[in-house]
Amino acid sequence: MKIAIITGGSNGIGRATALELGKRGISVILTYHNYKDRAEEVVREIEKNKDVRAIALKLDLTQAESFEAFANDVKEELKSIWKRTTYDYLVNNGGVGGPCPIDEMSHEYFDRIMNTNYKGPIFLTKVLTSFMEDGGSIVNTTSSSKNQTFSGYSVYGSLKAALSVWTRYAAKEFAPRKIRVNAVSPGPTHTNFGDGAMDKYPEFLKPLIEQTAFNRMGTAEDLSKVIANFLSDDFGWVTAQDIEVSGGHLL
Repeated sequence: MKIAIITGGSNGIGRATALELGKRGISVILTYHNYKDRAEEVVREIEKNKDVRAIALKLDLTQAESFEAFANDVKEELKSIWKRTTYDYLVNNGGVGGPCPIDEMSHEYFDRIMNTNYKGPIFLTKVLTSFMEDGGSIVNTTSSSKNQTFSGYSVYGSLKAALSVWTRYAAKEFAPRKIRVNAVSPGPTHTNFGDGAMDKYPEFLKPLIEQTAFNRMGTAEDLSKVIANFLSDDFGWVTAQDIEVSGGHLL
C-alpha cells in the first residue's frame, strides 16, 4: 500500500487531496496547525474506505527546529500502523497568504510568509526524504501569482516563484534516487484559505470568475485530482515541472 504525507491537510486543497488519495486506495498522514477537529474529520472520512488508514499529526511549518521530532513521530506511526520504515509520496501543500502592500509590510509578515511557504517546505523535505522510498514522488503547491502581479502580493508571489525554482533544483538532486519533484500552481480557487476570505468578501469572486476561460471559480477538488495524478506512476516520466491549474485564468 502506498502512503502519502500531506502538509496542511485539514483545509482547502490539502484536505481535498487527502480525500482524493484515500479514494484511490492511498493511505494518508496529514498535518494540521490550528484545526485538529477538521483534521480528525478528514481522517474519519478517509477511513470510510476500509482498505486505507489515515492519521493527523500537528506541525508548525514556521518551526524548522521541530521537524526532526515530527519525522520521528512519522517513523513511529509508519512502524506501528503500516509495519513500514518508508513512505511513498510527499505533498508540500501547507501555506499562508493574505495581501500586504510594500509600504505597510512588517518583518513579522515577511517572516511568516517566508517560513511557512518557502523555508518550511525546503527543510521539511530535507528531513522527510531521508526515509522516503526510492522512486517516490513530491508535489509542491506554488501559485499562479508567481507569474501574475496583483497589488499586495509581492512577497507571497515572489516566494511562490522561489518555491517553483527550488522544485527544479530538487528534481535534479533527487533524480539519482528516481524521486520525481513537480509542482502545481493554483489560480484563484474557492477554498477557506485566508480564514475564509472569499466567503467574507464575495464581491471579489465575480471579477475573478470573469477572468477565467471557463467562466467559473476553481475548486479544491480541481487541484486535488491534478496532484493525485502527478504523484502517480502515470506521470512517471515527468519531473521538474510546474503546471498551472487555473482554468485559463487571464488567458
